[in-house]
Amino acid sequence: MRWTDVSDLMQAVVLPEALRKEEAGYCPAVWQAGSVAIEDACAWARSKRSELIDQARVHGAVLFRGLPVTEPEHFDAFLSAFGLANFPYEESLSNAVRVNFTPRVFSANEAPSDVRIFLHHEMAQTPIYPEKLFFCCLQSAESGGATPICRSDWLVDRIRVELAGFYADCKVKGLRYSNVMPSDDDPESGMGRSWRSTLRAETVEAAEERLRSMAYDWTWLDGVCLRATTPVLPAIKQLPDGRETFFNQLIAAFCGWSDERNDPSNAITFGDGTALPKETVLRVGELAEEVTFDLAWQDGDIAMVDNQVAMHGRRTFAGKRRVLASLAEARDNRFVA
Repeated sequence: MRWTDVSDLMQAVVLPEALRKEEAGYCPAVWQAGSVAIEDACAWARSKRSELIDQARVHGAVLFRGLPVTEPEHFDAFLSAFGLANFPYEESLSNAVRVNFTPRVFSANEAPSDVRIFLHHEMAQTPIYPEKLFFCCLQSAESGGATPICRSDWLVDRIRVELAGFYADCKVKGLRYSNVMPSDDDPESGMGRSWRSTLRAETVEAAEERLRSMAYDWTWLDGVCLRATTPVLPAIKQLPDGRETFFNQLIAAFCGWSDERNDPSNAITFGDGTALPKETVLRVGELAEEVTFDLAWQDGDIAMVDNQVAMHGRRTFAGKRRVLASLAEARDNRFVA
């Protein structure tokens, strides 16, 4: 088995979208495989796990290209080689509808192809989030369908300089999120997971007990849908190495939490309940795009994302696209003013 670190080559040739980001200079770490069996690829990952996890921490993401991955079980075997604690999707409070294939592996999102998923840190809108994410492409789209990856540590530096007042408010006040969950899963929405599934509760009483235990506020709408509002959660996180990241779902909630139940204008506020300044949030979205890399998938690709360093999303696409996901290393998402 021969593996080569080809970050520069991949940026310039295989992933030409990176060329328009030259000023930002952002590209994930990339490893290209030669002819290799999945068992050997897993052994390689196991032998280099510490180095690869460190690369994700530095670069935000690591892309593994050329793997013989054709089914969920191959993906499961490869990510299991890293020895990270599984964070089962059913135990999360994510609002996306997903389908499990193994105890570790599930569909990335069941939302229709014309639904754009805006940049976000996975589950930053909940009290528990995964430290690491893995994605695997079994079938790339006919067109579009890239996964944008944004260096959140670079983004917060730009916000601090250009939008100092907003940066200070985010750091001191934190954020609160609200969304309306249906009683049954709605696969037509990017945030259509039911309250029964999200809260693992079959009755209203059980749902309220779960919400109460996590300090949520809630309202029942027509006795069917549940509007839930989080406690105050961080907008900015400081990493152990001293870096800060723009750790939240602000862009996604403000721009993308929209379906027949949800209005983005009611999805997010500062922690004290005051409204976010619209033009400032839109400017944050523009700054984020400047430090975002579009990962254009190829069949067999696997990406490891450090969820504390990088945001991700999904571009719209045409044709069938099959991308799987996995979560690892659950962490508490506590707000400290």
